[in-house]
Amino acid sequence: MEKKVHVKTGDTVVVISGKDVGKKGKVLAVSPKEGKVIVEGVNMVTKHVKPRRMGEQGGIVKAEGALYASKVQLYCSHCGKPRRAKHKVNSDGTKERICAKCGELL
Repeated sequence: MEKKVHVKTGDTVVVISGKDVGKKGKVLAVSPKEGKVIVEGVNMVTKHVKPRRMGEQGGIVKAEGALYASKVQLYCSHCGKPRRAKHKVNSDGTKERICAKCGELL
């Protein structure tokens, strides 16, 4: 059974714990099975890349590492702070995520 993750790909989030606390970035990938997310510019790790084809460059590359989804919180652009999200069901049956504090669309 897959766990539900509170963020989606493309959301702007803020890291609320760990070495990168306070950093803001865009969610690049979500893995609900592991409960992890990859955020742009956060949790940078070094990878040793081996050249695969003739003439290809190898070396040490910096890339974003995955972190647990519980360590990030949605960013409300209206409040300017990390906030929880509420779900609002419209009259036509569609769902929207809104800021729990100010009520703006996330």
